[in-house]
Amino acid sequence: MTDEDSVKAMARAAAELVPPLTERLTRLGLGEIEVRHGDLRVRVAAVDAPAPGAGMDVSVSRPAVGVTPTPGASAQRGLEPVTSPAVGHFVYAEGLGPGLAVSAGTEIGFVEMLGVRHEVRAAGDGVVRHLVAESGEPVEYGQLLVEVDRTSPG
Repeated sequence: MTDEDSVKAMARAAAELVPPLTERLTRLGLGEIEVRHGDLRVRVAAVDAPAPGAGMDVSVSRPAVGVTPTPGASAQRGLEPVTSPAVGHFVYAEGLGPGLAVSAGTEIGFVEMLGVRHEVRAAGDGVVRHLVAESGEPVEYGQLLVEVDRTSPG
């Protein structure tokens, strides 16, 4: 298998496998799922094991080198993390900023991976408190992008 074939296989796996694995991870309340086919291995892991029926806003993680995530750190501060659904480059939605009220399904931005946009949406109503990632920066699965205060009145 050439390097080009490997890249194509990885791109195909990411596009075809990650979304259904992420959905299954959430639906079944699992901590991680790994699929192997030949030399290809895809592993999706939750930051915190999601509650069954938590919806399609899934937090998956592949920690950046040298970074040790603290499970539930945002929740301890009363903030809900909005995390990256894919590896790629993150871009904020037009006009998004701290203090902006958002409702469930509001577009936060998108992660572009190999020319495919993966939308990032708010899981519920709240107020944007912190923009953590930089627009245009490369992001990892599960990387914190935005913190939303769900306890604040609209």
